[in-house]
Amino acid sequence: MPPKTRYKYWNAFSFYLKSTWWDFLNLFFPLTCATCGNYLFKGEKVICTSCLFQLPKTNFHFQKENPISEIFMGRVNIDNATAFFTFNKGSRYQKLIHKLKYNGQAEIGVELGKHFGNTLMNSDEYRDIDIIIPVPLHPKKKKARTYNQAEMIAKGIAEAMNSELVVDVLVRNVHSVSQTKKDRIERWLNVKNVFALKSTEQLKNKHVLLVDDVVTTGATLEACAQRLLETYQIKVSIACLAQA
Repeated sequence: MPPKTRYKYWNAFSFYLKSTWWDFLNLFFPLTCATCGNYLFKGEKVICTSCLFQLPKTNFHFQKENPISEIFMGRVNIDNATAFFTFNKGSRYQKLIHKLKYNGQAEIGVELGKHFGNTLMNSDEYRDIDIIIPVPLHPKKKKARTYNQAEMIAKGIAEAMNSELVVDVLVRNVHSVSQTKKDRIERWLNVKNVFALKSTEQLKNKHVLLVDDVVTTGATLEACAQRLLETYQIKVSIACLAQA
C-alpha cells in the first residue's frame, strides 16, 4: 500500500477510535455545560453552543475608548483595555466565573480564553501582542485553589493568539486579604505594593497583555500594570474575561 494511502486510512481509523472513545465515556460520564447544565454534544467543550452564542460579549476590543479603558484613564498609562463579556449578579454567567475561581474547574478558563483569544486576533489593537502575563496569585492562595484562574484564561488566550505565556516574571510577594467587599480606595491600598518584577529583560520592547478573570474597580490590574511599566520601551494592554 502506498504511504499516502496508508496515512489516509490511519487518519480515518484514528478519528473512528477517538469518536468511539468519546461516545463510550459520555455514556457513563456525561459531560454537561458549565453554564446551563445541559448535556454537551460531540465537539462542544465546557460550554454549549447555545450558551456560547448567548454570551453577553462586550466587543470593547474593537473600540479604543470603552468602559474598561475609561477605568484606567488618568491612573496608569496602558495602551488598550477590554473584557470579553459582562455579567449581572446572580446570572448564569456569574456562576460560570464562580466555578472557575472556586470549584476547581480550570478548564472553563482555558476554553473561554481560547474563544477570547480568537476574538482578539480580529482586533488591530491586539493582533501584535508578544507576551501574555496573568495577574499572579500569592503562593499560599494558589496552593489553596490548586491553580491561578487568571493563568488558565491566559493559557487559552496565548494558545489562540500564538503568543508567549510568561508566568514567572510578575510575582505577588504579599498575601493580602480578599478584595470582594472593599471599595475602590480600599482595594487600591490593599494591593498598592504587593507586586514585584523578578526580571525585565524578557519584556523589553514587547507588547504585553495583562490578563485577569474579572474587572471591577481595576485596582489590582492598575498595580500590576504600574510594575510592568517599569520596563524600558514596553507597551501594556489589559484583557479580562468578564466585567462585573
